Amino acid sequence: MGGDHGPKVTVPAALAFLGAHPHDRLILVGQQAAIEAALPGGGTARHERLSVHHATEVVAMDEPPRQALRNKKDSSMRVAANLVKSGAADACVSAGNTGALMAISRFV
Repeated sequence: MGGDHGPKVTVPAALAFLGAHPHDRLILVGQQAAIEAALPGGGTARHERLSVHHATEVVAMDEPPRQALRNKKDSSMRVAANLVKSGAADACVSAGNTGALMAISRFV
């Protein structure tokens, strides 16, 4: 769920992106409660161009890519990659484990 510092860093960065790009929308993927807690106002109700897609598992920064690929079927990375695959999202950006994201992206 977003690298070394998680939603407390990635959520404000996502909001800054939306402020700079008024025609774009974002889907934040991860543990919904943690993401919403990092949003000003505690939820997505005031952020019409932002949605949250819940994922139950997190890939740790030091987790081996193969382990993440095999064992974390509902990780935020895997869910995000599947959203791109299905056409529900145009791209995937992660502040997390780069090796795991590469492995998941190649597999999905």
